[in-house]
Amino acid sequence: MKKGTKITLWSTIALVLLIWFAGPRLGLWGNRDLKKKAGDTVVQAPGQESGGRQGERPGRQQGQTRGSQQGQTPGGQQGQTRGSQQGQSQQPGSQGQLPVTGIIAKPSFLTNGIRSAGSLLANEEVDIVSKVSGKVTAVYFREGSKVKKGDLLVKIYDEDLQAQLRRSEIQEKMLAEKLGRQRVLLSRDAVSREAFDQLQTDYNVILADINLLKVRIAETEVRAPFDGVIGFRFVSEGAYVTPQVKIAHLIDQSYLKLEFAISEKYVSENLMGKRISFETQGYREEFFATVYAVDYRIDQSTRTIGLRARFDNRAGKLVPGMFASLTLITDEKMNALQVPTEAIVPEMNEKKIWVARNGRAELVPVVAGARTASSIEITSGLSAGDTVLTTGLMHLRQNMAVRVNITD
Repeated sequence: MKKGTKITLWSTIALVLLIWFAGPRLGLWGNRDLKKKAGDTVVQAPGQESGGRQGERPGRQQGQTRGSQQGQTPGGQQGQTRGSQQGQSQQPGSQGQLPVTGIIAKPSFLTNGIRSAGSLLANEEVDIVSKVSGKVTAVYFREGSKVKKGDLLVKIYDEDLQAQLRRSEIQEKMLAEKLGRQRVLLSRDAVSREAFDQLQTDYNVILADINLLKVRIAETEVRAPFDGVIGFRFVSEGAYVTPQVKIAHLIDQSYLKLEFAISEKYVSENLMGKRISFETQGYREEFFATVYAVDYRIDQSTRTIGLRARFDNRAGKLVPGMFASLTLITDEKMNALQVPTEAIVPEMNEKKIWVARNGRAELVPVVAGARTASSIEITSGLSAGDTVLTTGLMHLRQNMAVRVNITD
């Protein structure tokens, strides 16, 4: 073998050996050590399972089990149990019950009739004005107070009239004495009949002047024409007033007139004496009035009949000018079952309501009757004492457990 060939062979062998030992450390063939360890682990698993685990179960696992059970049961498990129970108790419907609101069906008074709208008018009202012109010397009323018929409200200047009255009264006294003497002379034929008649006429004229002055003085006193409540004052002491100047406004609201109109098709009905139920803003209660006047002249623009009803307002709850939503009663029911309009569930060609029975929701078909602004009469399918559900209707299902909060 040639010398060069030998040198090449020995160099190659040395290079292979170097690569064989240094390759794993340099990562030339991947992580062969990890693969080897993983293989060893898989191979040793059966032995460890059989030997190690069997050896550890009697001693180590029993110790860990007892220790963990003894350590965790008093503290950890009780804390977790209380926390979970408190969390569940705070969640609504945690026991499977849907919270809803309901009412108890009770018999009530229901009226059917002709619906309309009207306004309340005062029984009597007038603008207080003076009959004569003059300066206001005194104001005797307080704004918004009640006054009686004949009470003095305002006094107008009358000193000139009072002076004329005093002069006329003096003249009347003198003429009365002179007329007495002339009557004696006439009985003795000492004076002519013509002279006596002239004196009698002068005396009568002065009496008429006195009465006229008293009337004019009375006109300077502005008095209340009827009992009522007087409104705002529009004049002050010292102001000059005329018959065109408004002093105040007086109304009698002990009784109120409810004025409204209905269609002409009811002209043949006996409307006199009919009862009317009406409601106003500011009060939840229902009021009643009685028709006392009918205007049978048809309004050509609206084709309606005008009516007026009288309401006893001596309690002073209502005031003139209020709007009233009314019903002219044609039928009355004393024991009608009514439910709120929101409790009705329309389905196809029928109506149903949800009722709670024995803690369960049931969908019951009903027959509806008369309707009001906030309720509907149920003529069939509902009994007095049933619990009618009014909220949560979209979430209800047949025979679902519910928790009902009863409202009025």
